Amino acid sequence: MSELPYDTREQAQKEYTLKVPQHHHCRKCGNAFIGEGYYCSENCRKTDGDAAKKSLRKYMVICGVLWVVTIAAILIVGI
Repeated sequence: MSELPYDTREQAQKEYTLKVPQHHHCRKCGNAFIGEGYYCSENCRKTDGDAAKKSLRKYMVICGVLWVVTIAAILIVGI
């Protein structure tokens, strides 16, 4: 049987965590980076913000259409 490089799993985990520095993953692209914040670059921050604004705008339009349909249905049935 071959010899394992570590005696216990705890020793292997400790060795592994010593090799990987503390880092974060970008919310937009998923790349690992060292530093503060949620994004690896200003470009990722801007494009993610633009996508969020577009999604919010789409949600608001859908809500507005649903309100108009609901009010129209109430007025038609009420007559």
